[in-house]
Amino acid sequence: MNILVTNDDGIESPGLKALAQAMKKLGEVWVVAPERPQNAVGRAITLHKPLRLKYVKKRTFAVNGTPVDCVTLGFGQLLKDQQPGLVISGINKGLNLGDDVTNSGTVAAALEGAIRGIPSIAISLDGQRVFRYSVAALVVQRVADMVLRLGLPPDTLLNVNVPDLPLGGIKGVKFTSLTRRRYKNPVIERTDPRGGKYYWIAGEQVSWRRYRDSDLEAVTEGMVSITPLHFDMTHYQALKSLKSWESDLHSYLKGKKEKIPFVSRMKSR
Repeated sequence: MNILVTNDDGIESPGLKALAQAMKKLGEVWVVAPERPQNAVGRAITLHKPLRLKYVKKRTFAVNGTPVDCVTLGFGQLLKDQQPGLVISGINKGLNLGDDVTNSGTVAAALEGAIRGIPSIAISLDGQRVFRYSVAALVVQRVADMVLRLGLPPDTLLNVNVPDLPLGGIKGVKFTSLTRRRYKNPVIERTDPRGGKYYWIAGEQVSWRRYRDSDLEAVTEGMVSITPLHFDMTHYQALKSLKSWESDLHSYLKGKKEKIPFVSRMKSR
C-alpha cells in the first residue's frame, strides 16, 4: 500500500524525515513536500504560476508550492495509477490546536486527502528548542496502524497533537474537541529606519475551552490529543433556524426589478 507523506515545514524538516521513516513499517512511502517552509498557508492552491516536481531521491519529491499542491500532485501525477491508501501530514514543528487548524498548512494537507476520500492524519508536536520527533513518530505510527485496520468515519480526518514530553512521561491519549484560540494584541507595529511603519502579525496567545475535553486541555495535562475533524462546514442547527428567512427573501426579490448595468463573463476560482 502507498502512503503519501507531506508537511508544511519543508522537504528538509527533521519531522518529515522522522514521519517517513516511521511509516515505512506500514507501507511504501512517497514523500511530496514543499521545497521551502509553507507555514500558515491554510488550503492555498497555486494557480498563478507553474508547479515543478523536483526529484530528491527515490520516492521523494520537492514542490515549489503549498502543502495542498503537494497532495494534489501526489494524487494527480506521481500516484495517479496507484492511489495512496493513507495521507499523513507532519510532523509539524509546533502544535496545531483549536481555531488554528483553519490556517494550518499541515492540517490543510490532511484535509485535502480526506476530501479525496482517503484516510488522513495531521500530526503536530509541542516543543521549544528541542523537538522529540521520535516520540511523535511512535505515536502516529500506532494511530496510523489503527486507522488502516479499523477505518475512519466518512469525511473525517484526525488532528493529532503530541506534548513536549519523553515517551515515558506521556500520561495518556485523549480524543478531544477543538479549543477556542485567540490572541492578545495580534498586530505589532514597528518603524523602519526611514520612518515608515510596518507590522508583524503576532501577539500573546489567549485560549479558552469551547467544549469539555478540549485539545489544549489534554496537551497541557501531558496527554496526546486526537481530534476528529469534519470538512463539511455546514452549521446544520443554524440551517434549520434560518430556513424561516426563505419566504421573506423570496418575496423581496420578486418585488424588485433587475438593474445590473454590467455582467462579467469572466470566471474566477
